[in-house]
Amino acid sequence: MTPQNIVASQREFFLSGQTKPVKFRLKQLKKLKEALQLNEKYLYEAIYKDFGKSEFETYATELSMTYAEINLAIKKISKWSANKKTKTNIANLPGKSFIVPEPLGVCLVIGAWNYPIQLSLIPLISAIAAGNTVILKPSEISKNTSSVLTKILNRVFIPEIIHVFEGGIKETQELLEIKFDKIFFTGSVPVGKLIYQAAAKQMTPVTLELGGKSPAIVLKDANLKMTAKRLVWGKFLNAGQTCVATDYILVEKSVEEKLLNELKTQIEIQFPNFDTLPENYVQIINDSNFERLMNLIDKTKIFIGGNSDKEKRLIYPTILHKINFNDTIMKDEIFGPLLPVIAFDSLDDALSKINNKPKPLALYVFSKNKKIVEYILNNVSFGGGAVNDSIMHLTNHHLPFGGIGTSGIGNYHGYHGFKTFSHFKSILKKPFWFEPPMKYAPYTLKKLNWLKRLM
Repeated sequence: MTPQNIVASQREFFLSGQTKPVKFRLKQLKKLKEALQLNEKYLYEAIYKDFGKSEFETYATELSMTYAEINLAIKKISKWSANKKTKTNIANLPGKSFIVPEPLGVCLVIGAWNYPIQLSLIPLISAIAAGNTVILKPSEISKNTSSVLTKILNRVFIPEIIHVFEGGIKETQELLEIKFDKIFFTGSVPVGKLIYQAAAKQMTPVTLELGGKSPAIVLKDANLKMTAKRLVWGKFLNAGQTCVATDYILVEKSVEEKLLNELKTQIEIQFPNFDTLPENYVQIINDSNFERLMNLIDKTKIFIGGNSDKEKRLIYPTILHKINFNDTIMKDEIFGPLLPVIAFDSLDDALSKINNKPKPLALYVFSKNKKIVEYILNNVSFGGGAVNDSIMHLTNHHLPFGGIGTSGIGNYHGYHGFKTFSHFKSILKKPFWFEPPMKYAPYTLKKLNWLKRLM
């Protein structure tokens, strides 16, 4: 069946009202969870083929978050989808006011390749929990995982509820020509702009989860050993192919050397063996990204790393120092295992450098000084972040995850994902037995005086 036919069948199914009952939504979520559990073996194999990623890291970064999202939706869906009472203003008394969450309709979810399971399925889970139908387009770059997801979902679900289309640019463009009620995209800024333009033609609301150059600011009072440990883990997780990975470090000049040495120590501890594919390190997704990353390495500025294996698409965790904002590596998001370090003397100058760039998806601050931390958080605009840690904020489903400016539009995770795929109708309900005569003509000075008092 063509995309047009599938979307038409989903729209007909949605308009029948069958997706709205909580019982129906729960059934789909439980079915999804069971399908994933039964096919974990094939998902592990697919991720390994795409990235050389271990089962431990696949579960930690992909399946655990997906299962947590399903479990939360199953637990909370009745509460999320219930009508919500709110206050009524004086002008509408006696009356009652409430908000009715309703699904948007037929949704298009376009996933990303760097975490191809959770970045495809978590928005899908939110959409289903909200009572929508979903067309899923996984990334063609992580082709093995895309193939397995397609087989699992298209076998388990009827196309009227969930259907997966594989393909590349051509297939995505065909989907974008169809009218959807919501488009959710995760990926790069340039492609996000194209999605936004296509959606505008159809007046379709969008959520864009993009990226950017996310900084970490390290102040002299930070615990540098723990700071380095957390930065190295967060940066080189998935070989740096993470949208909220630290893109560069800004460190106070007085502790630059000490931080560099701590980073080197942590790399040697966490990644001791580069001769064979280690359990806690993964490949660069493809040859073009490998070449792009290698071209970003200025060999005169390597502090540690820089070596690589082209055949295996491996780039050893690399720290670059003596970097400035004019270097090539500081122009665009790195999205790989290269970490530039820039020293600063003035915090305000450092913040000015950040604020003169597009707003980042994430920002990390390492310091024990509460006043300085608060100052930084209040003077830099970014999607989300952490104090004295990196990446871990996105694992908390109580926090909305998303960007700002060119790093994204909208957010999701947990209840915030449910809201992203819902419309909240505002309802005022009034009885017949009373109506204030003041609001009806003819209007008089006396009525005006009473209106001013009441309003």
